[in-house]
Amino acid sequence: MNNQPSRFRRWFAELKEWLSPLWHRFKQVLKRFWHRFQLTRWLIVVFLSLFLLLSGYLTVVAKTAHVSNLKATLEKPTRVYDKKGNSAGSLYSQKGTYISLDKISTNIQNSVLSTEDRNFYHEHGFSIKGIARAAVLYAKNKVLGRDYISGGGSTLTQQLVKNAYLTQEQTFTRKAKEIFISIEVENVYSKADILMMYLNNAYFGNGVWGVQDASERYFNRSASELTVPQAAMLAGMLTSPSGYDPVAHPAAAKQRRNVVLQLMVENNKLSQTQADKYKKTALTITNGYKQTDTYKYPYYFDAVINEAINKYNLSEEDIMNKGYKIYTTLDQNQQQDMQTIFKNDSNFPADSADGTPVQAASIALNPNNGGVTAVVGGRGTHVFRGFNRATQMKRQPGSAIKPIAVYAPALENGYYYDSILQDKKQSYGSNNYTPKNYDDTYSGKVTMYKALAQSLNAPTVWLLNKIGVNKGYESVKKFGLPVTSKDKNLALGLGGLSTGVSPEQLAGAYTAFANNGKLATPHFITKIVDASGKTIVNNQNAKKKQIISNKVAKQMTSMMLSVFNEGTGKTAKPTGYSVAGKTGSTSSDVVNGQDSERDKWIVGYTPDVVVATWEGYDTTDESHTLSDSSYVNTNTLFKTEMTQILPNTKQTAFDTKDAATLAKNKTASSTSIWDEFTNGASSFGDKVSQGANSVGQKASDLWSKAKAIVGQ
Repeated sequence: MNNQPSRFRRWFAELKEWLSPLWHRFKQVLKRFWHRFQLTRWLIVVFLSLFLLLSGYLTVVAKTAHVSNLKATLEKPTRVYDKKGNSAGSLYSQKGTYISLDKISTNIQNSVLSTEDRNFYHEHGFSIKGIARAAVLYAKNKVLGRDYISGGGSTLTQQLVKNAYLTQEQTFTRKAKEIFISIEVENVYSKADILMMYLNNAYFGNGVWGVQDASERYFNRSASELTVPQAAMLAGMLTSPSGYDPVAHPAAAKQRRNVVLQLMVENNKLSQTQADKYKKTALTITNGYKQTDTYKYPYYFDAVINEAINKYNLSEEDIMNKGYKIYTTLDQNQQQDMQTIFKNDSNFPADSADGTPVQAASIALNPNNGGVTAVVGGRGTHVFRGFNRATQMKRQPGSAIKPIAVYAPALENGYYYDSILQDKKQSYGSNNYTPKNYDDTYSGKVTMYKALAQSLNAPTVWLLNKIGVNKGYESVKKFGLPVTSKDKNLALGLGGLSTGVSPEQLAGAYTAFANNGKLATPHFITKIVDASGKTIVNNQNAKKKQIISNKVAKQMTSMMLSVFNEGTGKTAKPTGYSVAGKTGSTSSDVVNGQDSERDKWIVGYTPDVVVATWEGYDTTDESHTLSDSSYVNTNTLFKTEMTQILPNTKQTAFDTKDAATLAKNKTASSTSIWDEFTNGASSFGDKVSQGANSVGQKASDLWSKAKAIVGQ
């Protein structure tokens, strides 16, 4: 037998012998260096400094978590109020029916504490053993390359804090914050309060939060009536609500229930005899839970949440679960009416051949302050915070932009509502841009108000070319619509925008016409109050900006009254009411001929309300375009909406008549003055002998009347 050491062992022994003196010298040098610079003390100082800094930071985190509001935020849903301060519904995603601890059976309290935190009444928010166990497992995971904590070590208070304040991310930083905030919670609340908050906000699967709703969902009884086996089953679900769901996994749920019963024995809450008896009990599920729908106005509430997030930097989780009071400009009557109208398919064109419905969106707002009173962002099934066509869609507005891009700036630059425009087919620029009237017929000349009322394209572009594209471009910007330098061309006058607009933006622009030239910014929220009663958002005095004169706004209204009285909006006019506004449409460009459109718009207003409505397909192709010959169209929808909305407004009258009436009166007055002037001139010779004074007075009167007509 060969007892000689292997070649490798001999080589390793020789290497060790050679390195030994070098290692010895290195240790001596390191020792002298260590003592000379007192590195041990420095390491202790650095460690303590880092510990103090971290502790200070975490203390600040805990103190600024506002745990004094925790109970209020958990027990109250976020509630939405309308423009009159009346409750309109609630927002919540992680809340159930909140009940006091004395209405929760001691059976569920004992089973939860036995399972989740036996030392709950002897800890101050955290467990030393739990932290040590979590730290060991954290170190192990780091060695294995896993960036998370396993094993938990969380007390019941820590679980409450994690759900209320933190994410489910399993990292050391989150764990450290959890511990410090838990200590703060224990400083503020009693153990009974903490247990009550936990049980009311724990998740029990199937979309159910809190023991009261869970008791109804699985056993059709209140939380105060839970038996020991029933309580043990609910407690068992806390670690994995889906895995131990008694509906989907009854065998696993029963097995887990029996584990909890045994844990209650170990925690001296049951005797072994009792536990064995309960383990033999059948698992019977009876669903008696009825969820109330408090999200009554889905598109409006979606828009409120979006505004709170995008404008006021709140998170969706906080909005849904922090017990805020959100005050809005909602008119519940208008909103309910609009929702009812959208649910009635007879108000819309027929579906396409493949069954795709024509989509639509409408928004109503108060022109005096910009507050949105009603909104519906589409047809069909609503998806929570899904696409809202009324506020998020961007489509070209077509002729609905003409008052903004062409006619208002024309009035500002010396034109009048009855100025004569050229109505001829002609080309402009090097690219031979040639706008056409809808029916490709032209009258040569037309008054401005008729060109607008009949939505004639040729005179509109001619007028924009006369005043200058830049003036139209600046006007569109002034009215708050999104434009870029690419839009500085004559197509702007017909709604050819590069990015498009939403119904909300278009309605907002028209507030200037309805409100004496003052532009109001559309908004939903007026005030937000947190659970403690502190106002964190105040938008009650929304600002308005004077962008055109009252005179121009008045003339524009008179012209747009003609749109509904004798123009393209005639079939959209609600019976018995005066409405001003403009229609619009865009060509589909996928089907030859005029009878094929991508978008249909109509914006109408009174001094009390502005309504913008759009119809079209989400995706336009040869099979999905709007037919202009359809009897049921945007005008039908708009008329139905306004017929419902206007009776519930103040019904404030316009301070002007439609342009056609003004022009008719002006013509009649002008004829009368000319006749009078002619008669006066013919009798001039006869009156010479009566003296020049009387003739001068007559001429003066005629001149005053003429000036009045010109200034009309």
